[in-house]
Parts: sequence; structure tokens; C-alpha cells
Amino acid sequence: MPEAEPLLRVEGLSKSYYGLRAVTDLSFAVEGGSITGLIGPNGSGKSTTIDCISGFQRADAGRWFLAGHDLTGLPPHRNARAGLTRTFQAVRAYEELSLVDNLCLAAQSHDGVGWWSALRGSAQQRMAEARARQRAQELLALFGIERYAEAPAGILSYGQRKLLAIAASVMSRPRIVLLDEPVAGVTPKMIRRIEELIRNLNREGVTFVIVEHNVDFILNLCQRVIVMESGRKLAEGAPAMIRNDPKVLAAYMGVADTATGAVHG
Repeated sequence: MPEAEPLLRVEGLSKSYYGLRAVTDLSFAVEGGSITGLIGPNGSGKSTTIDCISGFQRADAGRWFLAGHDLTGLPPHRNARAGLTRTFQAVRAYEELSLVDNLCLAAQSHDGVGWWSALRGSAQQRMAEARARQRAQELLALFGIERYAEAPAGILSYGQRKLLAIAASVMSRPRIVLLDEPVAGVTPKMIRRIEELIRNLNREGVTFVIVEHNVDFILNLCQRVIVMESGRKLAEGAPAMIRNDPKVLAAYMGVADTATGAVHG
């Protein structure tokens, strides 16, 4: 019986900046319904990898596929329509607009309504807007920030902006979301909240790939972990294997506990 096609398959991804190789011949697969971590030291190529896959950088080589469909080289809006969205290290929000309007804008590029219908204010456009506002309200409630629904995004704390960014990434009900540093710079309480939200969204069918420096967060949350170093894949496997991998312990994952062999972020 043939193996099932992974949801996301990356083959031979390479990217250089001004002659410096950021990612070299990287290949990996992500199973549908999983949460996969992508970790490694600064400069290891993690963010460059998801920049290329999501269409915000052009790779020098390689191909990637979503459910068997070739997304190589597609721009971000076409990736989003195909079911692949992302967040960024630097939280992006329209500060003057309400939270609901921020989320509706996130949905606008892949709501299936063409520019001509939007310009005419057609019935199709009005229906799409109503669906988007309902979806936005539901997500704000799920994320616990519904009381700010009509408030400008500029009033949010940094942690709440992280929540808004994740909510925006799932507005269109994507198949897979690439999260870039979702818990960087937030409090331990917010880290636990974001972890719970990711688990809940995953149970609803969203697949995640998470780039993160917080090793404990990744090892506790993810079913599979990919470790990068100097633009190459150093190790890949279940968290228990990664936690005890000698190469990872020695150089890239933090400080090994000499008594237990555990890795600490």
C-alpha cells in the first residue's frame, strides 16, 4: 500500500544572500494534523526557510508541495488561497483599525471575491464581508480578546498582539500555518495561553510548523522537531529523541544537564 502524501513536502530548498548560504539543500515533510517544530541557533536558516515557502523570499533552488500541489515560487496571496498562511517575528497590525477590521483584512485576499465584485459592492461581496466579521468575532472570543473587538489594535499589549496575529493567520481556515517566533518576548502566562490555543486549533484540523527559540515550548508542544544548524538539517525526530541527541545536546539546543541528559532552552 503506497504511503500517504504528506501535507507539506519540501525538497532541496537552498537560499543565499550576497553569496552567503542561508539554507542548503533542505528537505523535510510535515504530516497533516501535526505540530512540527523548526529550531536552531540564530542564523541557522529557520526564518529564511519559512520566508521562502510562504513566498516572501525567492529560493535559489528546491521545490515544495502542499497536498501534492506545487507551490514553488508562488506569491504570498496565492499560497494563502492554496491553504498556507503564516505569522512574522515582528507583529504586524493596522493600529488605527479595530481588531475585527484587522481580521477581516487578513481574510480579504483569499475570500474568493474578485476586485470587480468588491468595487461594485455586490451581494457576493456583502455576504463575504458578513462571513468574515462573524469569523472574526468567533476567533476573538476563542482567543479571549473579544472585549476589544471594536477597539483599535494600537491599544493591545505585545502579548495580545501576538494573539491577534495568530488569529489573523487562521481567519481563512488554512490547512497549514507557519508561525515565526509566536512566544518570543511574552510572559510565561501568555506562553501557556498560546500553547493552549495552538493545541485547540490543531484539534480542529489546523497543521502547524513553528519556528521558535524557546526549546521547552517546542519540545512540550510538537510531535516532531527539526533542528537546523548553519542552514542545514542537523537532526529530526520526536521530542524525546531530539532532547537526548548528542549532536543537539553538544552544540545547538542549549545547555545539557549533566545529571539527566536533558536539554534546557
